[in-house]
Amino acid sequence: QVQLVESGGGLVQAGDSLRLSCRTSPHTFSAYAMGWFRQAPGKEREIVAGISVSGVSTFYADSVKGRFTISRDNAENLVYLQMNSLKPEDTAVYYCAARRGSYVGNFSYWGQGTQVTVSS
Repeated sequence: QVQLVESGGGLVQAGDSLRLSCRTSPHTFSAYAMGWFRQAPGKEREIVAGISVSGVSTFYADSVKGRFTISRDNAENLVYLQMNSLKPEDTAVYYCAARRGSYVGNFSYWGQGTQVTVSS
């Protein structure tokens, strides 16, 4: 069982930055691709970014390219989402997720989510 715990959300103004963190179960982290998803009120959950097991390969949704950066620290069992130039439309609950193997496909494990609110 993979356990994921997100942190780092909050209320910020447009243009500000936030860094989300996700801590995972130590004995499984290095075997899993990781992803960040978000869900805004009244909208479907969408993928924001994904990162491969090694960290070499990444994926970003078009809406966040150039503003968000996903990274991972396999030694510390952490995955990060650095969010810069935040916009009101980035407001959502952000979820960390894990998937064995590639980050392409359905994710198996999910955190509880952390709220990000961007005011204009």
